[in-house]
Amino acid sequence: MRRNVKTVLLRGTLSLAIVCGITAACSKVFSVNATTAGFSYLIGVLWIATVWGMIEAVLASVLATVCFNYFFLPPIGRFTIADPQNWVALLAFLATALVASHLSDRAKKQALDARQRQRETEQLYALSRAILLSDASRPLCLQVAQSIAQIFECDAVALYDAAGGELYRGGPEDLTDIETKLKQVVLQGTSLYESESGLRVAPVTLGGQPIGSLAARRMELPDGALQALLNLVAIALERVRAQEAATRAEVARQSEEFKSTLLDAIAHEFKTPLTSIKAASTSILADGQTLPAPLRELMAIIDEETDRLSLLVTEAARMAEIEAGSVRLEKRPAQVQALLDRVLEYFGRRLEGRSLAVRVSDKLPRITVDCELIILALRQLIDNGLKYSSPAAALEIAAEAGDRQVVILIRDKGPGIPKKDIERVFEKFYRRDSVRQRVPGSGLGLYIAREIARAHGGALTVESTPGEGAEFRMTLPAPEEPTEP
Repeated sequence: MRRNVKTVLLRGTLSLAIVCGITAACSKVFSVNATTAGFSYLIGVLWIATVWGMIEAVLASVLATVCFNYFFLPPIGRFTIADPQNWVALLAFLATALVASHLSDRAKKQALDARQRQRETEQLYALSRAILLSDASRPLCLQVAQSIAQIFECDAVALYDAAGGELYRGGPEDLTDIETKLKQVVLQGTSLYESESGLRVAPVTLGGQPIGSLAARRMELPDGALQALLNLVAIALERVRAQEAATRAEVARQSEEFKSTLLDAIAHEFKTPLTSIKAASTSILADGQTLPAPLRELMAIIDEETDRLSLLVTEAARMAEIEAGSVRLEKRPAQVQALLDRVLEYFGRRLEGRSLAVRVSDKLPRITVDCELIILALRQLIDNGLKYSSPAAALEIAAEAGDRQVVILIRDKGPGIPKKDIERVFEKFYRRDSVRQRVPGSGLGLYIAREIARAHGGALTVESTPGEGAEFRMTLPAPEEPTEP
């Protein structure tokens, strides 16, 4: 401010000196008449207004009026006017000088404003370009803070990312004790300005919600340009979030693919010894009439469990494919009753006398499915019902024909599912807190069953009333007209 006052005083002095120079030239050097002197003063005032501004032009106009009266209007050498018409000329001269200086000053200010807006636009463009062309090997927020300090010529800049809780700095100077102010602005959502230090702290919002804050010292920007700057910073912060989400998704995808590949390799490695065990047990049982009864019974258990282990290894690989999103369907026509028979055969002794009520409609059409995957899905649903039902409760399995679809129902008499958990039971790894410790499981069974149904163009839903059990409904597409087996 002191610098501006000194500038105005210097220019005002020079303006008065210019008027004095014009007066000396017109009265002493060239001895011109009053009309020529008036135009000379007017040209001088216009030049001063154009080059310097309104204040200097007004000072020059007043002094020019006084000099014009004293040196050129009769009686010369006195501050009086003999001819009344000269009063009109004097006032007209003063009004013309003032209006012309005002118009010139306004035009100058408009030009300055236009240049300022152009500069602000160029600065914002430079910042947006720096964001788009940022170096992927360095933190984007750090590059944004440094770019703001360089482009807008700030002494110091600090950018706070509320999501990550990180603070990034830019500029030749440092802002001490700024983190508390940045967090306060994010919480309150209002700007902070300290006139003494020239520090401005403003919230960075996206969708009306603060996602960070920006602090800068000696940043001279109007409100409109500042808001545009904050919008660019918000875009940069959102881009950081998008990049982090994409990175996490890529890591998860690679992890799933790696797990699928690993399980597939393990499954193939397990197949060889399992095949040998199966061949040996089958051979011994074929010639086992001479074996003692207890030994023959043990060999039967080995043979049965070998089949079960081989099936589990195969299904583990298929489950990994489903989790990785790389499932491949091998569809062929099948009867629902045959699929259910294979599922129930698998459970065999595991039912331990538990009651199963199976009801399958006689008019079910064939369905075209990947039989192994559908069996896997049904096994998960039945296994889920057995886990959560009491040993005395019956498990109901039904299959019905719907509108171009087959509906397979599994009803249990367990404790049911709370309303808040109805949708979450299909989430990967989700298990309710109330059963996490007492019921074994990984939280993948229902997720895998639903993904298998979706892969076939069907769906898996659940309805439940707490205390009355749950009903899972798997729908699978079927031909419009039923066909005979």
